[in-house]
Amino acid sequence: MRGGRSLAEELEGYLGDWGERTGITVETWALPTVEVPQPIARAVLAVTQEALANVERHSGARVVSVAVTAGKSGLRMTVSDDGDGFHAANVGRGITRMRAHFAEIGGSLSVSSVRGEGTTVTGVVPR
Repeated sequence: MRGGRSLAEELEGYLGDWGERTGITVETWALPTVEVPQPIARAVLAVTQEALANVERHSGARVVSVAVTAGKSGLRMTVSDDGDGFHAANVGRGITRMRAHFAEIGGSLSVSSVRGEGTTVTGVVPR
């Protein structure tokens, strides 16, 4: 990543800045403790940024939780909020872009949303 920073360091900095700027509480559940290959790290960072932009613009959330873990089986990323949720038919360009980022690195991305309860974005990249 930039300046030799790891994915965990990049995410930590971005999440802190984003939470401060938006006033939305960020709970960081997990960040990778191992080195993540650059193409995967770039995709995870881009998808996290897009997911948080959606939270800020559309959700009305007070809290967002982020977890990124990496190990022998691959990488898993989750961004979950306590916002308004949305109807699945309302998938826009942001979600399409997030899915494309994960598809480019051999992964998959799902979005689960419940009206009035929030949204969860989950991305998985098998090893």
